[in-house]
Amino acid sequence: MSPRSRFHHIRRRIRMPRWSERRTRVETPRPFAEGSLRLSHGSELGFGRYGAAGGRAVFWFHGTPGGRHQLPLDAPSAAEARGIEIISVERPGIGESTHQPERCFLSYAQDIAELADSLGHREFGVVGLSGGGPYVLACAHELPERVVVGVSLGGVGPCHESSGAPSYNRTLLGLLNAVDRHRAPLGTLLSVVVQPLRPLVSPCFDLYVKYGPQEDRPVFERPEMKAMFCRDIVAATEKGIRAPIYDLSLFSRPWPFDPANIQVPIHFYHGDADTIVPLSHSEYLAETIPDTSLEVLEGLGHFAGFMSAPRVLDRIGEVWDQREKSDASVDRSEAEERLSRDSAPPLG
Repeated sequence: MSPRSRFHHIRRRIRMPRWSERRTRVETPRPFAEGSLRLSHGSELGFGRYGAAGGRAVFWFHGTPGGRHQLPLDAPSAAEARGIEIISVERPGIGESTHQPERCFLSYAQDIAELADSLGHREFGVVGLSGGGPYVLACAHELPERVVVGVSLGGVGPCHESSGAPSYNRTLLGLLNAVDRHRAPLGTLLSVVVQPLRPLVSPCFDLYVKYGPQEDRPVFERPEMKAMFCRDIVAATEKGIRAPIYDLSLFSRPWPFDPANIQVPIHFYHGDADTIVPLSHSEYLAETIPDTSLEVLEGLGHFAGFMSAPRVLDRIGEVWDQREKSDASVDRSEAEERLSRDSAPPLG
């Protein structure tokens, strides 16, 4: 099967409830192309493409929950201005992606490699929000020759009690372990419960803004942010919410790779007022991974890094430029060495 024939481009429109953007007249980012790829193991992988088509590729991993439309409002225009193509990829069981009961961080990294091959990208960056953070690190660990740079925006660190970032208490760790043990029936049950609530996503969102973390309230109170998140959740939960449950299950387990072995530059952005994923997660990983930087966003909450898209893309561009200069320097040195060998007089 040729790579082109494995693509399925989405032509149907997502049916929106009455709170839709047409009513509120709020525009949210739209991909210039979206669809799914039939992977070699038979599953579909959903994605949306934003920014500069054919530019430097940056794979964007949404939070938990989330889907391919969960993107900062200014990210597509910022990416286009910088010659970057953002590919927002859905995890198994979300949107157009097939549910994979046996998936793990490492298998997802291989799926991303296959998608990159099909889109013609040899090298790429990876960015992950919150629950997408571990997938950034998995890609960096598994694909060091291909991943130029990784960025974690308030990303989750290891949560297992034997090797985790110091933050969550025993009660919460116990809850995560319970989710892991019962992930299959729990995902099925909650999917049945949540489906009738999807048309009520707007008032549910308003309740979260009212009673959720106050540090993120200024972000969520923007009408265009509400429109984006509501649209994304409706699309992401079309097949139920097994995927977020499976994410929580993976977070609770020991990671199948050692972050200390990551050789790719990783940059962390984290609000010090984050009450969902504490700053200690990024601090722990920044101390563990050899080549890292951590930018602490003072007084800001969980979505601080998410709201810093231009700064994040600038950082990716800087690292990419440095890598290309380094590669060019190595190529020149090797060429000069070959020329010196070839021009040397024969011995004797």
